[in-house]
Amino acid sequence: MDETALVKSALSGELDAFNRLVLAYQDVAFNVAYRILGDEDQAVDATQSAFLSAYKNLDAFRGGSFKAWVLRMVTNCCYDELRRKQRHPVVPLEQRVDEVGEEVDYNEWLPSDDPTPEVSLEQAEVEHALEHCLQALPLDFRSVVVLVDVQGMDYGEVAHSLGKPLGTIKSRLARARSHLRDCLQQFQELLPAKYRLEDEVRK
Repeated sequence: MDETALVKSALSGELDAFNRLVLAYQDVAFNVAYRILGDEDQAVDATQSAFLSAYKNLDAFRGGSFKAWVLRMVTNCCYDELRRKQRHPVVPLEQRVDEVGEEVDYNEWLPSDDPTPEVSLEQAEVEHALEHCLQALPLDFRSVVVLVDVQGMDYGEVAHSLGKPLGTIKSRLARARSHLRDCLQQFQELLPAKYRLEDEVRK
């Protein structure tokens, strides 16, 4: 994909070019929103709002990475949603159905490449522990660690996305990783041995 050419075409009014940019980055935008918000429906809303804002403010794009520019809008939408939730907290009517309770359509007589139940359980435990610890991070730290460690963006892109100096990004990332390590210590008994941060102290 020639991002620069698509942006240029979109700026000239070609909707198809903008739609191709949306298709290219909608997955990463949703993943960032979901990791920050921890809620799928809210992540969908934040992603849609971010791309709508990007389309309306396309004239304000001043070059550089379009992906980083869009992800800055995504994180801003997430911040707005979290601030709104703090002002108007909502008590859920019912607990979310556990993944184990979801109906699964499969044919048990055919060989499958799907993970075994034991492996699936391990993966679920790791995912739940990481998600818990991510959500426990301060928002500014969470955004940085999601963009760098989950999405694999480089420091410069993250600095551009969040509108912060490079040194601030590095500092927040180091502190976020430290918080995550400390948080994950609580789950050593629950996580598979290969995911534990350090061996248990043996007397």
